[in-house]
Amino acid sequence: MKTTNYDWVETFRQCYDKAVAEYGKGNRQAAKYFNAEETAFLASIGCTAQEVYDFAEDWCTSQEPSFATAVLVTSVRRDFLRVVQKGQPSRRTISMADLPAKDAQVDGFAWLPRIIAKARAKLRGEMSPEFMYSCGGDRAFLKKVDIHPADFLREVWAARDDDRKIIEYVKKQAPKA
Repeated sequence: MKTTNYDWVETFRQCYDKAVAEYGKGNRQAAKYFNAEETAFLASIGCTAQEVYDFAEDWCTSQEPSFATAVLVTSVRRDFLRVVQKGQPSRRTISMADLPAKDAQVDGFAWLPRIIAKARAKLRGEMSPEFMYSCGGDRAFLKKVDIHPADFLREVWAARDDDRKIIEYVKKQAPKA
């Protein structure tokens, strides 16, 4: 598997399709989906077998997120790894207990504090296998405020540690009642 910067999306597609097929066969062990070369490729783009598994599982069970969303989200993470982290992954892992509660609110937006924390963990590659960025709860929130998961990641990246910038972006994007 020789992958270049030019064709990484095709290699990611092969891994994604393999995960969908494995899930369809009943394999629920993400760690056994990919060989060493595929696992190394995923690491090189800031992705894990678990993250591809999560995309495949949600696709197989609810027909979302699409491959297009998976690759766009992965692309933002890949860019963050290359640009901000200079190719050096974080050694930190964020657990489910580190996230704000599902019912935590800010400026009337339930889930927003949680998805901000998850987006930051996704960008830095610090997600525990116990949760997913762009899970069903994230997708429901992002649909409600009319923001694509990859666009939200980009906004969190641009805002750095300024939650207020993210909150104002969400308020601006959210459909008016």
